[in-house]
Amino acid sequence: MKKVVAMLFALILLSPLTVAQEKPLVVTSIAPIAEILREAFGDAVQVEYLVPPGVDPHQYQLTPEQIEGIQRADVIVTLGHLPAEEKIEELEQEGILKGKVLGIGDYQKYGFRYLPERWYNNKHNPHGIWLDPYNALAIAKAVEDALGFSAYDCRFLEFKAKVEGVVLAYQKLGLEGKKALVELPSQQYALEWMGIVVVGSILPEEEVPAKSVDELLDVAKTVDVIVYSEESPEPLKSAALELSKRTGVPAVEVSIMWSGKDYTDILTQNSASVASAFRSCAPQQGQVFQQPNLNTTYILLALVVGITLGTAVGVIIKK
Repeated sequence: MKKVVAMLFALILLSPLTVAQEKPLVVTSIAPIAEILREAFGDAVQVEYLVPPGVDPHQYQLTPEQIEGIQRADVIVTLGHLPAEEKIEELEQEGILKGKVLGIGDYQKYGFRYLPERWYNNKHNPHGIWLDPYNALAIAKAVEDALGFSAYDCRFLEFKAKVEGVVLAYQKLGLEGKKALVELPSQQYALEWMGIVVVGSILPEEEVPAKSVDELLDVAKTVDVIVYSEESPEPLKSAALELSKRTGVPAVEVSIMWSGKDYTDILTQNSASVASAFRSCAPQQGQVFQQPNLNTTYILLALVVGITLGTAVGVIIKK
């Protein structure tokens, strides 16, 4: 009997190591997608991304070492328009990838949506799709299904509840029909799920030149908010702030690319920043709203998120 107990004890001690060694590898192109998956699945999955922080993903080419890593991946998450992803498609066609490659079609099964670039022939906007919380959930759900293990359900439900709590809170602000001018097409996805319609972009698309302040002045006078990102090129950011100054329309900052922070933190921070432009008090001319403190934002959201999380916990306990 003592021998049996000792063997069982040894198995318990060794089991974490075994689980760690068998942890599935998920590879994606950029850091924000990796942060979505890390928050959605926690330590149960090893997540790696390909494009280093601070590098333009539209220019980045894969290294030989990264190609070797992709060949070991269990799931590969792509966005469909980056050069690194074109190489992944080539590798898939050559039949040398063991893992499942996910693309836009896989996410659309779970509610993914493109937004139209109203300022550029209404084409699908492929930039910043992860900033829309519905798209983030669709990507995470597609990865969960590709992994094929129900063991991830509880962590994913917690992530889903947090995202839906933020969505519920900010969709109650009554911003439907408000208009925005953005600095980059990617920022559209941080706004339209809140009901705000983006009518123009300083940089219409990657392949065309940015518009000047004078060209956009008339459009800027018709909007309720101007949106920029701190990490954007200085000329674009300066143009956004100059438009705000000359029209009196408030300017707010959102994050597009990041690493090392939970997706729900960024979602909350961006949403609070945008909502700050619609305070009951009228903004000063050219007023710039910085991103608010996360602690304050979470206190304001605690009730709504708590109710949503409570529902998710009930589902988890039932499972």
